[in-house]
Amino acid sequence: MTELTEPRASISAAEFAEGVRKRLVQRWGVDEAAASPVQIYQAASQLVRDRMAPSWKCSNRRMAEGTTRTVGYLSAEYLLGRQLPNALLDAGMTDQFNEAMRELGFDPDDVIEAEHEPGLGNGGLGRLAACFMDSLASLDLPAIGYGIRYRYGIFEQVFDANGRQSEKPDDWLSAGDAWGYRQTERAQRVAFGGQVTEQGGHRVWHPAWSVQAVPYDYPIPGYASGRINTLRLWQSEALDGFDLQRFNQSDYGGAVQAQVRANTISAILYPEDSNTDGKRLRLEQQYFFVAASLADAIATFYHGQAHPDLSALPDHICFQLNDTHPVIGIAELMRILLDDFGYEWAQAWEITQRTFNYTCHTLLPEALEEWPRSLFAELLPRHMEIIERIDADFVRYLRDEQVDQERIDAMRIITRGEDPTIRMAYLATVGSTKVNGVAQLHSRLLQEVTLRDFHTVYPGKFTNVTNGVTPRRFMRLANPRLSDLITEGLGTDSWVADLSKLSGLEPLADDDGFVARFMHVKDDNKRDFALYAQRRYGFSPDPSTMFDVMVKRLHEYKRQSLKILAVIADYSDIIAGGSDNHRAQPRTVIFGAKAAPGYAMAKLTIQLINNVARVINADPRTDGLLKVYFPANYNISMAEHLIPATDLDEQISQAGKEASGTSNMKFALNGALTVGTLDGANVEIREKVGAENFFAFGLNVDQVHALDAEGYAPMAYYDKDARLRAAIDMVASGAFSHGDRDTYRKLVQDWLKHDQFMVMADFGAYMDAQRRIDQAYRQPDQWARKAILNIARCGSFSSDRAVEDYLTRIWMPGTRR
Repeated sequence: MTELTEPRASISAAEFAEGVRKRLVQRWGVDEAAASPVQIYQAASQLVRDRMAPSWKCSNRRMAEGTTRTVGYLSAEYLLGRQLPNALLDAGMTDQFNEAMRELGFDPDDVIEAEHEPGLGNGGLGRLAACFMDSLASLDLPAIGYGIRYRYGIFEQVFDANGRQSEKPDDWLSAGDAWGYRQTERAQRVAFGGQVTEQGGHRVWHPAWSVQAVPYDYPIPGYASGRINTLRLWQSEALDGFDLQRFNQSDYGGAVQAQVRANTISAILYPEDSNTDGKRLRLEQQYFFVAASLADAIATFYHGQAHPDLSALPDHICFQLNDTHPVIGIAELMRILLDDFGYEWAQAWEITQRTFNYTCHTLLPEALEEWPRSLFAELLPRHMEIIERIDADFVRYLRDEQVDQERIDAMRIITRGEDPTIRMAYLATVGSTKVNGVAQLHSRLLQEVTLRDFHTVYPGKFTNVTNGVTPRRFMRLANPRLSDLITEGLGTDSWVADLSKLSGLEPLADDDGFVARFMHVKDDNKRDFALYAQRRYGFSPDPSTMFDVMVKRLHEYKRQSLKILAVIADYSDIIAGGSDNHRAQPRTVIFGAKAAPGYAMAKLTIQLINNVARVINADPRTDGLLKVYFPANYNISMAEHLIPATDLDEQISQAGKEASGTSNMKFALNGALTVGTLDGANVEIREKVGAENFFAFGLNVDQVHALDAEGYAPMAYYDKDARLRAAIDMVASGAFSHGDRDTYRKLVQDWLKHDQFMVMADFGAYMDAQRRIDQAYRQPDQWARKAILNIARCGSFSSDRAVEDYLTRIWMPGTRR
């Protein structure tokens, strides 16, 4: 007997359909015959949202009045994906929705796809934040997520005829917002600029200008928990958006100047910041949402109190700083305590340290934010004073601890010199209770390299929480065929709420019938993706080939260049008529990635990949052997189609550079095998699934450091490896740029002269690993058994487990659930 845990709502399909009809008439004055899929989607979403409203209200009241500490998650990014299917699953209304849509004359999939996915994040950081919000609600933990309601979010990626990336605004709100509740009564005033004066022994900030932060609340339902937490995203608006006097004086631009300035703050995710204006806007964004969030939290837990006791604030809420973007919150809470409530410095600092915890998501120095002191002082003069005091106190503490001057200078929050900067990761480390990395290797490198001196001084601050992904979206919703097979194999669907139960699949890897059904699931998913790709992008990959996938943010350390060079090497072998019989296994290579608008080398790599695809796909000699595709604008919706269809997942960053990765977890849990370096969470995945079920290659962290120390010479690898030489020579010759040798000259020179991330050094080992992969894939039964073991042994990579680790190691140490 199958044990069912999925929620079941007390609504029939007929009632669902009738509720949609009523909302169509009330909002648009149409019936289902005249309605568009977008209108049906909006009406269905409103119905689901209305059904969740009582539970949402109850959850918010329990949070504000309860004795359990609330988690305040501060993040510049949230990549939620489409919200309707997730809400239907958690509300127990999926079957009713599907039947109701058919009754109304619509394909349920068309209605789901009518939702414009909100691109409120750039990559793994935003997807992780969304997973954690899902898990917090599913584990019945009170939480509120804070961020920005970007008008356009991350850009929409477009490729021109030459394969180059360009960016268009992502107008995700063009058809309205079915899920966000505007909460004008909770708006907060956020100030900038001005000066600080001394008045009666107190420092007083006189801001130069202010904006209004207006929250939009999004429900985050838990799976089978009854809890609905809130994601509160702030939109920046002018306090007085229209100057009638200036308009009447024909100064039309001046009449809306304040409105334009305010709207700019929440216009777009990560404005290009290579100049001072871009840096200023980024800092405005960060302070804007953090200041509004702290004020909102205090209002939530001390509503109506004339003289609140903020010494208890850490007992009500603990804020998790998701990377360095919200770290200004440490200075802001100090300002609130000192200036608005009159606390003495020592008590204010004790409260602040107990309130914040910091998650570091990088090992790259350039990703550890630093702000020019001059810009910071101009925009936030009072906060600059507070950070100077924190820095001075910290230096005194280090001296008292007998730390030598050289190390003190290296650890200062504010650097010395002519152009001092504020190191936000250092401020976060000093001002937080706990600092965590996001994979075992990453946390070790944080303690031994990136934040080594801080770990020496504060060893008790540091811990690890390996990332995870939500099985609701990335298995149950994205891969219903596999989910049904897992439920059949386990005899229960309770694994959706407890991924550790996947271990029960392990014996089924030796069950021929189960293995055959798993292979059918993968084949069906590949056929579905081929249809989706044809419909959405105009290409149709051959489902009989291996689907070899690399989808990640485009960055040099992630080494998309290594993958495309390997593809070129294989292409060179094919057109040369080489005798290497590894080509008996045809491949379809699929890339997905966006490059930051100002990242020239990343955008050049995208151009190369697109043009390699153009040449290979047009060459009849590759038919049945090799095809390459790069669909534009990779997002969660595409991932939900592609990941279940993937055979081989590429996780090939240079060892020691990837903090964790979460796509590696999604692919493994959906039955793909991984080729990867021993980097980030790859290390833990390989340990869990077994080395024989993971295709590891390349230098490890210690070898990278040793090679760098002895003097890395990338040209030597080019000279001795004929496969590498053939690939690079093709790029240099203009074979992928219509004969123009200059197009990729910078890439070629970088590979051969600099190669910061050691692509050349790992190329040979990578090619050898690919040959092992070809051999393994020629035994489909054995490949499927390996894939099943990956699923069975990756249950620990659930965001539910990660949130439990945060709970016991950081938010509420000693808690047992």
